[in-house]
Amino acid sequence: MTYRMLALSIDGTLLRSNSRLSRQTKDAIEYVKEKGVYITLATERPFPAAKKIAKALKLDNVLITHDGGFIASDVDEPLLSRKLHEDKTFHIAEILENYKCHIRLLHEQFSIGNKVRQKNQLIARMTLGIQDPLYYPVTFVDSICEHLMENPVAPPKIQAQFFSAEEAQAASMELQKEVPSIDTIVRGERLEIVPKGISKARGVQVVANHLGISLEQVVAIGAGVNDIDMITQAGLGVAMGNSPEELKASADWITRSNDMHGVAYMVKEVFRKQLKVNI
Repeated sequence: MTYRMLALSIDGTLLRSNSRLSRQTKDAIEYVKEKGVYITLATERPFPAAKKIAKALKLDNVLITHDGGFIASDVDEPLLSRKLHEDKTFHIAEILENYKCHIRLLHEQFSIGNKVRQKNQLIARMTLGIQDPLYYPVTFVDSICEHLMENPVAPPKIQAQFFSAEEAQAASMELQKEVPSIDTIVRGERLEIVPKGISKARGVQVVANHLGISLEQVVAIGAGVNDIDMITQAGLGVAMGNSPEELKASADWITRSNDMHGVAYMVKEVFRKQLKVNI
């Protein structure tokens, strides 16, 4: 099989556990590019965050971001943009503000977050971990709902960081019951909300169709449970060595971990005998 497209997740795949790109990974991406293979990133991160990683890899291709809700190479000319309606965004914020959590509305060009009080201390900038979009405008407000009354927003994605996994799960169940046409993803203490039907797998389909590439000609590499659909639909689905057993069981191939240059190892094994292709 000649593979014409490579889709990679970012966290746990391209990035090492220290959130850095290794020289071996950069060289591997350059090697695949020279083979004429189209490379895209498929991530839950916002577009600006993915674009930063793509720039470091010298990629100017279409990126699958916001868990598939925003697909573009240029923020002003998306190939696909699925957003939560302004009214639905307000309803979600109403429900989330009944919980003790930090909320982020993740637009493709900016982010809005609420200030959180915990143990009598104001946490003005409670982060959402390595995905925190510090390199594009972030506005912190006392109340997301009050802000939306004056400034309606339709974001591709909403994130909420809780102080316990149980609270995140409870909020997810309430949202699924009260707000139609959304999907929720619980990752420990973090809850993510996207329009119904949005996924990395669907994003890969959109990009492949746009390029005239069949899914059998796609290699997809992931490291999280949310990558299962993406790797099972690809011609070659690869799980990182550091991924959970559920993902490994769904993969065609398991490479080394992200701290052992798993992407570079996979590239050498899969693409070294492949001749250059034209997209």
